[in-house]
Amino acid sequence: MSAFVTGAGSGIGRAIAQRLARDGMSVAVADIDAARATETTALICAAGGIAHAVIVDITDFAAVQAAVAAARAALGPIDVLVNNAGWDRLEPFAHNTPELWDRLIAINLKGPIHCSRAALDDLIAGAGRIVSISSDAARVGSSGEAVYAACKGGIISFSKTLARELARHRVTVNVVCPGPTRTALLDEITGGEQGAKVIEAMTRAVPFRRLGTPEEIAAAVAFFASRDAAFITGQVLSVSGGLTMAG
Repeated sequence: MSAFVTGAGSGIGRAIAQRLARDGMSVAVADIDAARATETTALICAAGGIAHAVIVDITDFAAVQAAVAAARAALGPIDVLVNNAGWDRLEPFAHNTPELWDRLIAINLKGPIHCSRAALDDLIAGAGRIVSISSDAARVGSSGEAVYAACKGGIISFSKTLARELARHRVTVNVVCPGPTRTALLDEITGGEQGAKVIEAMTRAVPFRRLGTPEEIAAAVAFFASRDAAFITGQVLSVSGGLTMAG
């Protein structure tokens, strides 16, 4: 089996790529950052797995189509698509610019749509899996993330609709919603003294009194990609240490 994982150059995406490789999949490590994609690929191969780096900007549909074709040529048809790549900036909506809205939408909403369509024919042919990374911000809201949350909510709705449309092809479509997770992106968007206060508040709010790890998100993705989840579709799973308990 082969998997195409976006944003696999670092953080949650790297953990997902490594976990799927350990589970026996060949992994297309897709990322806009060539150096990071190459590093993840090297780590997987050093551990005995099979991986191929694919450089792609998911906001460009033609580029995504080319990346999927390159992955297919290297590893065979795509069996599992993981829409992980995302980006955010913490800022009150009243301070947002239209340029920020456009970037958030292009990466967090249109990107997964592009990837899903580009991989769709392979997934239908092979009764494959789509797992998309949303956010608990989509389920309960999050101050400073209005448009990001809207995009992630769109991913949930998009996934549920795809799950219905693709059920006749035995393609499953599910969503993982991380709570606050310790990644380089989180460090970037919560830099400085004010950011440290945000992290402290997040940690206090989690019943387990800690942030999540990329490996814990990867475990949930691996479950949805596994044979054990063959009769599960259209579902949304929060991995948040109990921060949100949405039904």
